[in-house]
Amino acid sequence: MESVLASNDPEKTENSMDKKYANALKGKIDADSMKKLDALKNGMLHAFVAEAVELCQPDSIKVFDDSDADADYVRKKAVELGEEKPLAIQGHTYHFDGMADQGRDKEVTRYLVPPGDSLDKTLNQIGRDEGLAEVRSLLAGSMEGRQMIVRLFCLGPTNSPFGIPCAQITDSFYVSHSEDLLYRRGYEEFRRIGDSDRFFRFLHSAGRMENMVSAEPEKKRIYIDYSREQIYSVNTQYAGNTVGLKKLALRLAIRKADREGWLAEHMFAMGSKGPGGRITYFCGAFPSACGKTSTAMIPGETIIGDDLAYFRIIDGQLRAVNVEEGIFGIIQDVKAKDDPVIWDVLTRPGEVIFSNVLIKDGRPYWLGMGQDLPKDGVNYSGPWTAGKKDSSGAEILAAHKNARYTISLRAIANMDSQLDNPKGVPVGGIIYGGRDSDTSVPVQQAFDWTHGIAAYGASLESETTAATIGKEGVRTFNLMSNLDFLAIPVGRYILNNLNFVKPLSTPPLVFAVNYFLRGKDGKFLNGMRDKAVWIKWMELRVNGQADAIKAPTGQIPKYEDIRRLFKQVLDKDYSRDDYVTQFTIRVPENLAKLDRIEKIYRSEITDTPPVVLEILAAQRKRLDDLKTAKGDYVSPLSL
Repeated sequence: MESVLASNDPEKTENSMDKKYANALKGKIDADSMKKLDALKNGMLHAFVAEAVELCQPDSIKVFDDSDADADYVRKKAVELGEEKPLAIQGHTYHFDGMADQGRDKEVTRYLVPPGDSLDKTLNQIGRDEGLAEVRSLLAGSMEGRQMIVRLFCLGPTNSPFGIPCAQITDSFYVSHSEDLLYRRGYEEFRRIGDSDRFFRFLHSAGRMENMVSAEPEKKRIYIDYSREQIYSVNTQYAGNTVGLKKLALRLAIRKADREGWLAEHMFAMGSKGPGGRITYFCGAFPSACGKTSTAMIPGETIIGDDLAYFRIIDGQLRAVNVEEGIFGIIQDVKAKDDPVIWDVLTRPGEVIFSNVLIKDGRPYWLGMGQDLPKDGVNYSGPWTAGKKDSSGAEILAAHKNARYTISLRAIANMDSQLDNPKGVPVGGIIYGGRDSDTSVPVQQAFDWTHGIAAYGASLESETTAATIGKEGVRTFNLMSNLDFLAIPVGRYILNNLNFVKPLSTPPLVFAVNYFLRGKDGKFLNGMRDKAVWIKWMELRVNGQADAIKAPTGQIPKYEDIRRLFKQVLDKDYSRDDYVTQFTIRVPENLAKLDRIEKIYRSEITDTPPVVLEILAAQRKRLDDLKTAKGDYVSPLSL
C-alpha cells in the first residue's frame, strides 16, 4: 500500500488533511468521522486510511474516538449485522468462525521479506513484492457493500515509555468489538504523538462471507510487512488471525524491541501475595493451552495480564506492563471449582464474547466445563447433534477445543491496581512452562539468569494443542513460547534475553513449571489447583524465605516447605510419596530432551550463541554423573 505515500502533494495545508487523502474519502465518510480524522494531524495515518479505501472500496467509512458512545456503536453493530448474537445473560454474545478458521494458521502467516534482507530459515516467509501483490489482489474490492471501521488503540499503557500507538482498519464489527475489550483506546494517544510515523498499522477484511462467516478460507492470508510495521489479513475472522494488536503486533514489537533495547515477550504478568502483605510480580511464558491464563488468574492472587508483556529497565529495575487490558482465553476446561475467578465473569451479567462454543436455549456450553452438555444445539458447524461428522468423517464435538471467551480485565475481581501504571511493575521472577508428560518436575529454579534462559526458556518444548491448526500431542520446540512470532534471528533473540539484565545488580529469578507430568498409569500427577502452591514457593524463593535442593536441572523444593504450603494454600495434605513421585529426577527423559534441543541448536539454527551449548553441556554432565552414581530415576530425598 504505497501508491499514495509515494507521491508528493504541494497542496497540503497546515491545518487540514492533504487534498489527495481527503479526495480519496470523499462521498464515503460522514462529517463527524472526517472531523475526527482531520483533528489528528498525522499524515501517515491519513495516508493509511486513504490507501485502504482506494484498495478495499468500502461503501462507507466510520472513524471512532475514545468515547463510550463510539464503543457502544461497535457492540450494537456487531449484533445488528449478525457477527455476534445475544445470549440469555445480559451483555453476553456469541460468535462463530468457519469450520476451517478455528485457530492461528501458521501455514498462511508469512513475513514479507524485502529484497536484500533475510530472516531465519525457520520462519515462514515470502518475498515482499510477491507477497504484497498476492495479498493486495485478495483485498482488492473486499469491502464493497460494507462499512470500513477505523479504530485507534494503544499497546501498553497510554502516555508511557512502553506504549505503542496502533491503527486498525477492518470491516468486521466482531473484530472491532473484541479489540474494545482487549486494548486501551488510543485516539487521544494519536493526538498526543502528532505527526509521528511510529505506530503499527493493521488492515483486515473478512472477505466474501456466507452467514456472516468468511467463505473462502483457502484464500486466507496473514502477511507481516515488518519493514513498514504493517499487517495484512484477509478471508479470516478468527481473532488470532485478525485482531492485529495481538500476536501479529507481537511480531512487529519483537523487531522494534530489538532495535531499541527492550523485550517484547509472549508472557503473562501476575502478582503473588506474600507474608506481611507484600506482592511479588511474576511473568511467565507458556504455549497456548498449557496453563498460562489459569496461572495468571490464580484465586487469591492478582492479575496484570495473561498473554503479552513488554519489558524495560527503569530506575534500576526490570519492569513489565501488560500489552493488553483484556483476555482472549481458551475456555475448554474452565470450571467453577478450578477457575472460580473467570467462572464468575462468565456466568454473571457483563460484556463477554463467547466464540465457537455450543449454544442451547440461549446458554453457552464448552468442553470440560464440569457439567453435562446438551445432545443438540448450534455450534460453529451449524445445527449440531451428538455424533455429527464433518466432510472427512471425523466427529464434530459439541464445542471446539480452541473455543474462546473475550473479556475486559476490568471485569475481574482480582485485577491488580497497577495494571495501568505507565512505569509497569517490578518483576521478581520469570517462569517458563509447557505440556510435558514425562520429563520435568512440577517446579524448579534455575541456578542463575543465564542457566534459566538457556536451559528453560531457550529449551522450552511443549506437546501441541488445538490452539494452532495441525495435529495435537506432538512434542515441539518453542523457545520462550515465542518461536512462532519471531521476526529476528533466533540467536540474536536469545542473546537479547541473556544480555538484557546486565545493567541490573539483582536480576529476577528464573523458574520452570510443568503442570502436565503423568505417572506410569497415564494419569496426571498434578492437580489443577496445585499451581497455586508452586507460585507460593517461587514467591518465597524470590524473597529468600524458602530453601531448595540442588538437582542436575535446577533447584527443587524441599518436602517440608511444599507440605506446609499445600496445607496453607489448599488445605490439602501432601504426602511424602506424592513428593517423591513428582520430584523424582527422570534422567533418561532429561537426557533425551537435551539430545533433541542440542540437535536443533547445532543443525537448524545457524547463529546459536555458544553459551547456550555450554549450559546444555554442563547440564548433560550433571545428569550423567547422577546416573552413574544413583541410577536412571533418582528420588529427591537422595539428592
